[in-house]
Parts: sequence; C-alpha cells; structure tokens
Amino acid sequence: MLFRLLKPALFALDSETGHRLAIRGLKALPLRGPMPVPRALATEVAGLSFPNPVGVAAGFDKDAEVPDALLGLGFGFTEVGSITPLPQAGNPRPRLFRLVEDQAVINRMGFNNAGAEAALERLRARADRPGPKGGIVGVNIGANKDSDDRIADYAVMARKMAPYSSYLCVNVSSPNTPGLRALQDEAALGALIDAVIAARDEAVSEAKGESPPPIFLKVAPDLEPADIDAIARIALDKRLGALVVSNTTISRPALRSHHAGETGGLSGAPLRDLALERLRDFRKATGGAIPLVGVGGIASAEDAWERIRAGASLVQLYSAMVYEGPGLGARIARGLETLMRRDGFTSIAEAVGSE
Repeated sequence: MLFRLLKPALFALDSETGHRLAIRGLKALPLRGPMPVPRALATEVAGLSFPNPVGVAAGFDKDAEVPDALLGLGFGFTEVGSITPLPQAGNPRPRLFRLVEDQAVINRMGFNNAGAEAALERLRARADRPGPKGGIVGVNIGANKDSDDRIADYAVMARKMAPYSSYLCVNVSSPNTPGLRALQDEAALGALIDAVIAARDEAVSEAKGESPPPIFLKVAPDLEPADIDAIARIALDKRLGALVVSNTTISRPALRSHHAGETGGLSGAPLRDLALERLRDFRKATGGAIPLVGVGGIASAEDAWERIRAGASLVQLYSAMVYEGPGLGARIARGLETLMRRDGFTSIAEAVGSE
C-alpha cells in the first residue's frame, strides 16, 4: 500500500534517483528477522537451505547496503553486487530507463559500485552484529572495466568475499562492460572458474571456515547452441553450485516505449520468453544435473511457477519490483504455495523440471 502511494512521486523522478530513494527507504526500516513462510516452500540448492525459492537478483543492492531489509520483506535470499575490486563510477548518466509501457527496464550502468572494501565493511559488520541476521546472501562478483587482467580481478573478489558470502556468483554476462561476455567462451571460462575456485579455497582455508561457499555462474540469454553446450560442460566439470539463467539481453523485441532505442541490457516483461527458452536449453544441456536459477521477466507467482516447472530450483527478480514494489517477493512466495498444492506437489524440489 505504501509503495502504491509513493509510486507516482518515485516515477516523477529519473530512474536512478528513484532507485537510490528506494535503497534509502529500505535502510530506514528497523531490522527484523526473515519473514515466516510456509515450510513447504523450503528447498535445498548447492548445499544451502533456502526458506523459499524467491530471491532478489543482483543489481538492486549493488553495494550490500540492504540485504537484511530485503530478507525481512519475505525474500528467500538476496544477491548483492555486482562488486568489483576497485570502486568505479560506471557509465555516464542517464544510464537507467523505465519502459513503462513495456513493463521493462534498460540499463547501461557499467558495474558502478563503491568497490570491494566498502562492501566488505558492511558484510563484516553484518556478520559481527548482535540481533537478527542470517539468511542467504550471495555476492555477485565482477571485474573492473580498465583492468589489465580480468581473470585476476575475479580471483581477487573470490578471495575477499568468500568468507562473508553464502555463495559467490561469477558475472561474465553483463553487456555493459566491453569485452566481458567474451569470458563466456569455453577456454576463457574454464581458466576463469579455475582461478575463482582456487582463490575461494585459499581464502576459506586461511579463515578456517567450515566449508567454501558454492560458486554460481550467471550467463547471458544471447547465446548460440554451441555456447550453451560448452558452458554446460564446464559447469558440470567444475562442479559449480548453479547456473543463473539469465542476465539482461542486448536483443530488442517489439517495444512501445520512447526509450526503446537506448543502448544497454533489456530486462523485465519483454525478456520473459527468451529467458524461459534459455532456461529450458540449459536444463536439456545439463540433463538436470546442475541446479538452475531462473531470472528474467518474472513478475508473478505464475511466472515463477512456470520457471520452476521448466527446471529452475530458484528464481530471482528485480525489474518487476520497479513496477510492483518490494513486497512482490512475499506475494510470489505465497502464490507459489497455492500453485504447488493445486498441481499436487508437496515440495518445490519435487516440481523442478516437471513440465
């Protein structure tokens, strides 16, 4: 209700200013534990116990400012970032556009963030403070735009973040850092994942952690069949925790908004069909042997349920919250329980890939 009242004022502002106000509003909320959800929605993925399968995608909380506020709103997990070793300003503004008529967003942010040390300070404080905490918080890691060795950047990020993350998500699929998607090529990707695994294991060993956080890999929707097969082989060979399918698209389906011609990655409702198709492709390519996280165009419980039936163990959303507010996660989770029971399933895991 509060979001509905504030939405006209937020939409009168440019998209990036509106987003910053949303983050400030969440920071002002009193800390509370995760919202209770039906036990039937609990699921285990990559050795992690998720209270429900609905999460916040990377990009919303770039600098790990509000993970606990989001968990307190009913999300089963949240993913902060993308975070790079050094701070960077990103691309010039304007760089974030609402396509209201299409229920979509175009962004060309360019990994703008305050850098690893700023995020680490917050994640350490979160781990050390008394009171409500816990919950699954993944860290999405990236490379600096001007880096001479991007693989080394990912290794640095894995080493720094491993002790403070539930999982690490390697983002090589943003379209807004020139050359980044080339790291999805088979040879480069294999070397990258090896470096990240080695750095993670080293960090956890030094910290005497219980077990290393699993590694997720976020892929683009704009992939050819040979790319999908190669990524699937690497994911299985390296025993990744999950594949996150998918990032924003550089393709442009028919759009109505006057912002349709902006460059950058397209997300929201127009991405739904492409992201679903790509999820099915990766389900087939992996034979269901690796968990998948469905992202892209999810705006309702029905969208999330379709993604789960197609093979996703978890789902994430971001762009839909621009239009529906941060309470959307809890609404989708409640709707999933209804759909699960309607179709005769007793757990989320039982429904994964059942279409």
